[in-house]
Amino acid sequence: MKKTTLFILSITTILISCQNKSMEKTPYAWPTAVNAPVAIEKPRTFVQHGDTIIDEYYWMNDYFKKGPDSSAVVAYLKQENAYLDTMMAGTRTFQENLFKEMRGRIQEKDESEPVIENRYSYYTKTEEGKQYYKYYRKALTTGAKEELLLDVDKMAEGKGYYSVSGLAVSPDNEWLAYGVDELSRRQYTLYFKNLKTGQNLSETITGTSGAAVWSADSKHVFYASNNPVTLLSEKIKRHQLNTPGTSDVTVYEEKDPSNYIGVSKTRSGKYILITSAATLSSEVRFLSSDNPTGTFSVFQPRLKEVLYSVDHWGDQFLVVTNWEAKNFRLMSCPLTQTTTTTWKEVIPNRSDVLLEGVDPFSDFWVITERKEGLIQMRIRDMNNGQEHYLDFGEPTYDAYVGRNPEFTSNLFRYRYSSMTTPTSTFDYDWKNKKRLLVKEQPVLGGFKRENYVTERRFATARDGARVPISIVYRKGTPLDGTAPLLLYGYGSYGASMDANFSTSRLSLLDRGFVYAIAHIRGGQEMGRTWYEDGKLLKKKNTFHDFIDCGHYLINEKFTSQGHLYAMGGSAGGLLMGAVVNIEPQLWNGVIAQVPFVDVITTMSDPTIPLTTNEYDEWGNPANKDSYFYMKSYSPYDNVTAKAYPNLLVTTGLHDSQVQYFEPAKWVARLRKLKTDKNVLLFKTNMEAGHGGASGRFDYLKDVALQYAFLFSLEGINK
Repeated sequence: MKKTTLFILSITTILISCQNKSMEKTPYAWPTAVNAPVAIEKPRTFVQHGDTIIDEYYWMNDYFKKGPDSSAVVAYLKQENAYLDTMMAGTRTFQENLFKEMRGRIQEKDESEPVIENRYSYYTKTEEGKQYYKYYRKALTTGAKEELLLDVDKMAEGKGYYSVSGLAVSPDNEWLAYGVDELSRRQYTLYFKNLKTGQNLSETITGTSGAAVWSADSKHVFYASNNPVTLLSEKIKRHQLNTPGTSDVTVYEEKDPSNYIGVSKTRSGKYILITSAATLSSEVRFLSSDNPTGTFSVFQPRLKEVLYSVDHWGDQFLVVTNWEAKNFRLMSCPLTQTTTTTWKEVIPNRSDVLLEGVDPFSDFWVITERKEGLIQMRIRDMNNGQEHYLDFGEPTYDAYVGRNPEFTSNLFRYRYSSMTTPTSTFDYDWKNKKRLLVKEQPVLGGFKRENYVTERRFATARDGARVPISIVYRKGTPLDGTAPLLLYGYGSYGASMDANFSTSRLSLLDRGFVYAIAHIRGGQEMGRTWYEDGKLLKKKNTFHDFIDCGHYLINEKFTSQGHLYAMGGSAGGLLMGAVVNIEPQLWNGVIAQVPFVDVITTMSDPTIPLTTNEYDEWGNPANKDSYFYMKSYSPYDNVTAKAYPNLLVTTGLHDSQVQYFEPAKWVARLRKLKTDKNVLLFKTNMEAGHGGASGRFDYLKDVALQYAFLFSLEGINK
């Protein structure tokens, strides 16, 4: 026994020694003989509520306006790209190796799990070296042949960006509707393909949200039509096949620019729903799907600060709502009487549980809840009312109900992953309480989940709030304060950032990084109050939570101040801009992806896409109190002459969510005012938008750049 123990200890010592040797750090030599771009200044003055803002870089928003500065904008963005390439030139080979390493974990030739719908099995395939998907189906009959619905690899040939969205097959199985975006502005053209002939109809519909909902007769579709300037969905239209789009009928037009609208179908397929929703209120209209030319009825007229969603089950509608219920409750009502006066409570509001949704099947319901920040799935037998919960068995994870088009099925499909478990698709037999693993995401390259550890911690914020943190690291990573740590955060719109799996993240963990997600206020992890305490005039809680999580991770020896990094995108990019203004010395480096950083200017301009939809989230600067509160944290307006951490900022020229000029202006002002010698790099994808590259692999080039930036700051070069 002693010899065996000594042998094991010797082997362990050798392995640790080899690992430490491979992780020896050599400081990256940032080029010093290169000058950063200097943006020209054209001061423009804005006055609101007696307060003056001078914006010396306002001219940068000129690209889409095609004004006199349009070409200068492109020239400046290209200069910044060239500067980044020069500064990161010494990492070029490393980036290429990182890209190959991350791509090498992807099983390029693969097939998705099949989804059964209306007598057909639907699935996708990917091919070696190809960037996109091929969509297939096969009839559920003996000897049926495979049908290729769409070959996106072929469709995308020669395109810098290509996105297919909203595939929907008609009830008679003869037509396919789908949307295509070739610019990354989320403006889709709808196409209609005859699945018998394989030919597309000549008619197309431009300027849509990319999805269509079929009526029961398979002759009509309903879709959302967008405003070409603000990109907001303003109308729901009805299109009849084999007629020109110019003859489409508007069945609903939204007059309130703060509301998003969309069209969908109940799980039973019996009703078509039009939903109009702002951040704090919603309104639903419904129509029998077998009466497409009929008139939609209002379910419940919109009420101030009341949200509700609708589904259909048997002889009743199901309503998930926050009406007199902070954390939402489930109500039901008759099919012919749908206002709140007829709603009856099915599942009550609970102070410690957020009701996220209900998926009704013919004989059972799947009730999705969130407690203490974690998703729970509750199964209710509708024949006898008995219930049980699924057990996921890990301290932190992500789970959600998958595609379940068959209303009468006795199985339901869900997806599960954690920071150590690849995305797994399960079919659950609710009667026998048995789950079947249908498919687990293949991870090549020798991945073993037992080599990684995931934890869930709680940090105490400065006001006493307990903030959950999900953490993952490779076994053997020292937890003595010497390891570098990347902290990710979002904290807006009530969006919960669950702890899921990432193949690319392994390249970070295998080089000694700890990765953590701060589940800060502004999300909805801890219930509706968690969201409300991180928006409007309480938005600064989001930033303070994130900073306090950083201090907690340092105090708990997961990292130390010289090795702490932060990352966030979009509204999470606002978070990055705010925390580097508030406590810049805490972070050694920060990655701000497509960051929303010019809050006042954007929220004061209703012509900018999505602005009017955001008033309930950030506030309307026309209101004096909102204006001055927003100005007090807006990253662009609070850049001052001081030292900032190392920064990598990214954007997309065609971004429809956060316009490219916000990060461009922010970087220009940072360059002008910052007093440090830390690096400030700015990358613009000239062909993409908010979501980055469209292919299966190209996005990994962006990840490789981001990781190379972090590794350079840590002196890791292989």
